[in-house]
Amino acid sequence: MKQLLTGDEAVARGAWESGVMFAAAYPGTPSTEILENLSAYDEVTAEWAPNEKVALESAAGASLAGVRAIAAMKHVGLNVAADPLFTFSYTGVGGGTVIVTADEPGMYSSQNEQDNRNYAKAAKLPMLEPADSEECLRMTKLAFEISERFDTPVLLRMTTRICHSKSVVTVGPRRLPEAQPYRRQISKYVCTPANATKLRIRKESQLEALQQFAEATPFNRVEYHDKAVGVVCSGDCYYYAREVFGENASYLKLGFTYPLPEKLIADFCSSVDKLYVIEENDPYLEEAIRMLGFFPIGKMLFPRWGEMTPDVLRRALYGETLPTLSFDESKVVPRPPTLCAGCPHRGFFYELGRRKNVMITGDIGCYTLGSAKPFAALDSCICMGASLSMGHGAAKAFQALGADTKVVSVLGDSTFFHTGINSLLNNAYNGGANVNVVLDNRITGMTGHQDNPGSGYTAKGESTYAVDIADVARAFGIRYVRTVNPNNLQQVRETLDTFLTLDEPSVIITRWPCALKKFSSEDRTEFPGAFSQKLTVDRDRCIGCRLCMAAGCPALSFDAVAKKAVVDGIQCLGCGVCSQICPKGAIGKKEAE
Repeated sequence: MKQLLTGDEAVARGAWESGVMFAAAYPGTPSTEILENLSAYDEVTAEWAPNEKVALESAAGASLAGVRAIAAMKHVGLNVAADPLFTFSYTGVGGGTVIVTADEPGMYSSQNEQDNRNYAKAAKLPMLEPADSEECLRMTKLAFEISERFDTPVLLRMTTRICHSKSVVTVGPRRLPEAQPYRRQISKYVCTPANATKLRIRKESQLEALQQFAEATPFNRVEYHDKAVGVVCSGDCYYYAREVFGENASYLKLGFTYPLPEKLIADFCSSVDKLYVIEENDPYLEEAIRMLGFFPIGKMLFPRWGEMTPDVLRRALYGETLPTLSFDESKVVPRPPTLCAGCPHRGFFYELGRRKNVMITGDIGCYTLGSAKPFAALDSCICMGASLSMGHGAAKAFQALGADTKVVSVLGDSTFFHTGINSLLNNAYNGGANVNVVLDNRITGMTGHQDNPGSGYTAKGESTYAVDIADVARAFGIRYVRTVNPNNLQQVRETLDTFLTLDEPSVIITRWPCALKKFSSEDRTEFPGAFSQKLTVDRDRCIGCRLCMAAGCPALSFDAVAKKAVVDGIQCLGCGVCSQICPKGAIGKKEAE
């Protein structure tokens, strides 16, 4: 049977067909939908883990117990999981285990553009790179077979285009592998130096066997057309290259890319006159080919950043792209990303952005948009959980310098559970002085509303204990903990006034649901009437001062002709932030029609 699937959906389907029984992930674009789709299969225990390290460790435990397991994450998530990754490579598996890394050339929703193919080489893990959804399914199934045949976890490296593009896939039935009862194997799974030394030597033997496999697998294949030009590529770059060169070039399409098939590569390179290597980000394939004694055209011509889409290749090769429709670019209105209408972060950032002599350390999430105008209320953003740690270090530095600069550290509820807990513990343990703020919008907002340990529900929608962030903070010994409604500007203002005078760790929790969230029964009880009203402008009272524009709300605009503020009744969700800013009380509730 054939289905039209995205790459993420195909990986989930391939894992299910392979008999996977355990799956864990932390949501992160572009990998999120893998776990979401796996959670729909009754036979699979699918879990949102607090972070990627926990996800991989959970999958490793399931593997040790003898079942097939998969862990999925975006590229920066593999950094978080790197600690178990390298040693799991040594121990090998019980049940077959696949680790999905979804890279993002172009950084459409990421803070960097790292190339995780380098992890395969560094961790000595076999790696597969699918080029379309069909290969996503087939390579996922092959990855489990490789994992058990060679006793190693397998890295499945995808990119944004492959994760989210759709193509036709041939699906099949679920087949459970032969059961592998748990056996205690201390010398295999306990990585003390005495055991790890032997496992390290064994790893080299595995790689030798895997390289022979790479030479024979049909996922590494040569397509001969015109031998005047040869192209070596992997993943989505294969289709980009085919679109540009067509049959005026021959191709070495690599799908199993660590260890690389050196003989196959050398034979191909020797058979063509002019050799190109087309790959995104790092010269991973190019450097390997140069080590074999060939001199391809690669990053000396093609960019080291971004996607190698056909227009990018044509521009690099021919200095031009295909003709497109012309238009007057001066008439295109820029639309920078902004907080949604009704976003619970708006009131908090409005008040925080007005503070003087305050450093604001930020984090990964919707609230990173607090750095943009009109708020300009974020000074840093590096990685998940870093806001509290950076704020701690900054506050200590200001103290040492005798500066009176205060520090506010901001992160979301899911990010707090991801790695913020460790950072807050450090802040409490070492006597920090920054104000730690958890923006609790009751869901993992940025990646599409996945549940987390504070939401009260699991990935499968089952009710579970909802961790209370205030209780966690108090358990660490933090004395000043306060929960506020971020839409109440006076409450936010007074809380910031108080907490910014403290010289000890403190926590502010802003608690209001995301405007796009599907309400649970608990939400309806806790937030009755939320988002149920609209606001309107009394044009007789409005003096055109534009102060309400500082709310940065997309539902609010200014009529330059009438010199009056205007509320879009379709977008407005009645959070009331603009009405509290207005000095004339010109913005109020709209009467029911």
